[in-house]
Amino acid sequence: MIKRHLPVLLALALALQTARAQSPVRIKDITTYRNLQHIALVGYGLVIGLNGTGDRAIGRRGTVFTVQSIANMLEEFGITVNSDNLRTRNVAAVMVTATTPPFGKPGTQFDVNVASLGDATSLENGVLLMSPLRDARGQYYATAQGPLSVGGYNITTLGGERLRQNYTLVGRVPGGAVLERAIAGAIPTPDLPIELLIKEPSYTTATRIANVINAINPAPEPLAQTLDASLVQVAYPANLTETWELVQFIASIETLQVLKDIEARVVINERTGTVVAGGSVTIGSVMVSHGSLQIHTTTMPFVVQPNAFAQGRTISVPVSRTTVIEQEGQATVLSAATVAELAVALNAMGFKPRDIIAVFQAIKEAGALNARLIIM
Repeated sequence: MIKRHLPVLLALALALQTARAQSPVRIKDITTYRNLQHIALVGYGLVIGLNGTGDRAIGRRGTVFTVQSIANMLEEFGITVNSDNLRTRNVAAVMVTATTPPFGKPGTQFDVNVASLGDATSLENGVLLMSPLRDARGQYYATAQGPLSVGGYNITTLGGERLRQNYTLVGRVPGGAVLERAIAGAIPTPDLPIELLIKEPSYTTATRIANVINAINPAPEPLAQTLDASLVQVAYPANLTETWELVQFIASIETLQVLKDIEARVVINERTGTVVAGGSVTIGSVMVSHGSLQIHTTTMPFVVQPNAFAQGRTISVPVSRTTVIEQEGQATVLSAATVAELAVALNAMGFKPRDIIAVFQAIKEAGALNARLIIM
């Protein structure tokens, strides 16, 4: 029985051992810079080169905005065409989204996401035409174009059979966008302090970061100050004025190591029956009782054969058989147990992964689980 639930036991024990053996991490791995801008960009474009899987034609006209976009594009090249004569099966209207990279400069390339806007059936093998990307205020920042990487296929045979792998209406253009404007805040200045945003806010972690920075940078007044659980402000030393000196100071801070404070959590995914618990999770005194009632219902065909010369017909009648098995209940008492100890006890009692999930929920309601329970 223990072998049957060994994967769950190993996952819980591994999480415990990992947390106990927790080592310091670099400041750059748990923080980001507040004065660095990440601008969300959006644009509209056309994907061409599709094998009849683009936006469908309705009557004599295609999808309205796709046809209009094609006509407008052709006019830019000096070609005037009647939109009523356009067919759009090899073209699809798409929306292009991206986020500017940190420290972006004009000429920096970055990836963009492309998603179908009309009624195309697949963007496989398509090419995105040049599409301007703007921010929420309408300011132009970048241009995107290039071949799409869909990572799947969607094929319909002549006989109507459909073969599909992954989702082919959303693609990605690796390195397809080129930044045209510099991103503000990328160049450090002496009068603008460094503001470190902690990815998982914690007063303990923030205090440790400030203490480590101040320990290696002795000054009349501390350079690093903890403003709240998510923000640590660091001033530059007064003797640093050149840009390269400021950059070296930032690099020295990024490589400093601190012990991150980890909140006690138990994460449960009910769809897959997965339980992941951190090593700092403990359980108070609690009794766990388990008893189950199993009902098995089977249906087997029973063939009725008429007597000889009766001029009847053979028929098959389904016959149901129900078996009820009630297992004996089991109970165990745990006192100040860890997650690993609880996993061993539950597996010994024959609990399945979904039973373990129910136990964690019940222990939390009983007030014996010293952790935050997260259900996905």
